[in-house]
Amino acid sequence: MNDIELSEAQKAKSFWYADWAFPIIVGIMSAGVFTGTYMYIKYGVGAFNEVAIVALLKAGLNGGSFGAAAAFGASFLFARILEGSLVGILDLGGSILTGLGIGVPAILLSVGLTAPLKNFPLALLTGAILGLIVGGIIVLIRKYTINQSNSTFGADVMMGAGNASGRFLGPLLILSAATASIPIGIGATLGALLFYKWEKPITGGAILGAMILGAFFPV
Repeated sequence: MNDIELSEAQKAKSFWYADWAFPIIVGIMSAGVFTGTYMYIKYGVGAFNEVAIVALLKAGLNGGSFGAAAAFGASFLFARILEGSLVGILDLGGSILTGLGIGVPAILLSVGLTAPLKNFPLALLTGAILGLIVGGIIVLIRKYTINQSNSTFGADVMMGAGNASGRFLGPLLILSAATASIPIGIGATLGALLFYKWEKPITGGAILGAMILGAFFPV
């Protein structure tokens, strides 16, 4: 019994179990991921994410429209912040890799704030600050909601909300590709069909299909 009590006492004083440590850990990871995006933009390699999601950012870099990457990444980030606050588990893929690694850079580029993505030290600092903010928000929401009650506050609804919102992006990408040109629209449709058959998100298939035929039939 004394060993158990001692263990709990150690946990209470441990950095790894402290609430204030969580934003720091998220900040360190976010600094690395955000700087990885800087490396990708500058050197074409280094982004931390799935190929299909990075393709959203690449499409914006090539075509000048970051709407798809910004909307996709921001929706994941928002959903994961709420989800993390409610269930106590932060989905790193949706929050940091997609949200802070793709969504936030796309938003910054879309409004002309390119400095954080053109300077290595500034990219590290920006990522760290964003991570601290995200981690702090999660801790604060959890402290004033879930920690005050046994209720889950609808956590079952928020679980996977980012994935659910992302599924609606596929058809929009196909329509957008079709408006660009007929070959690009056909490529997006075929890519989406293949990914659907393979039980993968059709968003990635639509992007890759559009890029492949777009390379052979440029607008």
